[in-house]
Amino acid sequence: MTLSTFDFQMMARAIKLAKKALYTTSPNPRVGCVITQGETIVGEGYHIQAGEPHAEVHAMRAAGENANGATAYVTLEPCSHFGRTPPCALGLINAGVKKVVIGMTDPNPKVSGRGIKMLKDAGIEVISGCLETDAKALNPGFIKRMLVKKPWVRLKMASSLDGRTAMASGESQWITGPQARADVQKYRAMSCAILTGSGTVNVDNPALVVREAQLGCSDYPLDSIRQPLRVVIDNQHSVLAENGLFNHTSPVLMVSNNERASWPHPHVSNLTLEQTGRYVDLNELLLELGKREINEVWLEAGSVLAGAFIEQNLVDELILYQAPKLLAENTQGLLKIDTLTELKQASQWQFQSVTQVGNDLKLVLTPNQECE
Repeated sequence: MTLSTFDFQMMARAIKLAKKALYTTSPNPRVGCVITQGETIVGEGYHIQAGEPHAEVHAMRAAGENANGATAYVTLEPCSHFGRTPPCALGLINAGVKKVVIGMTDPNPKVSGRGIKMLKDAGIEVISGCLETDAKALNPGFIKRMLVKKPWVRLKMASSLDGRTAMASGESQWITGPQARADVQKYRAMSCAILTGSGTVNVDNPALVVREAQLGCSDYPLDSIRQPLRVVIDNQHSVLAENGLFNHTSPVLMVSNNERASWPHPHVSNLTLEQTGRYVDLNELLLELGKREINEVWLEAGSVLAGAFIEQNLVDELILYQAPKLLAENTQGLLKIDTLTELKQASQWQFQSVTQVGNDLKLVLTPNQECE
């Protein structure tokens, strides 16, 4: 079974459709589907929100009777189990589809090859792995949570050219320009949780919410974009109930190593974990977030907490916005980690992309696995 140029084109279209719901599908994966008769598109769709029809259902509804004898292109293996919605593999079978081209196998243990088997058992031709790398890039958090029960962690940092993040006084607004800050809003919207420490909350008084006006969305209603869970590590209970963080009613999870009194805000809850080092057990925190179906975490934190995540190899993706400024000495640095004595001890990273956002550079990096 070989793939044609048309097959790749249709999978690319399905991937583009899936991206229309970057901000809305969690905890479900982002999925797109295109149905064709010959080289004519007869139906297409994408999954918008958990509990609503999957991509295949939208595409089949659009195709109607034209789905019979058609080819379906799906970015993720069609589900085979009854959840909030019936299995999509069964829907494709009942619609009379004769061929299914799949971007990637579903890592969910409830599916993981069962959807493909169901289709093949019904006599449908199945080809998997079409634009697999691009299909996987749609859902790094969902994939990781299914495989290791932890979310994908993106660490965001902003600095000057000489790696400084704030003046000695703590003044940091704004090192980067408005375009970079708008880009951050897109990552916040993609994430299921925003994680920070009490120091950042007390000094910067951030709302840690998605500012929808900066997203530039037109493909679906802004009110369907869910606000991420806001997670604050606060061992000393220094964040007061009067903090501006709590003015927004989206949920907040306060994490510490000891019990604390209940909050006057109904949208705030507590989580108590064992302490390791300066903080609670960060690995255990990620496992706990995984249990809560958190796919992607956006880490906006000070130099100490950011350093702790890097030291413990808990960062999957590093996003650094670098402003064309020099702050020089007696200013605050990017990271605080244990002192290194040899160059070979340095944390190693690989560039994935370098782009200009407004007047700033945006560097996207992932850990260099070969150096670990």
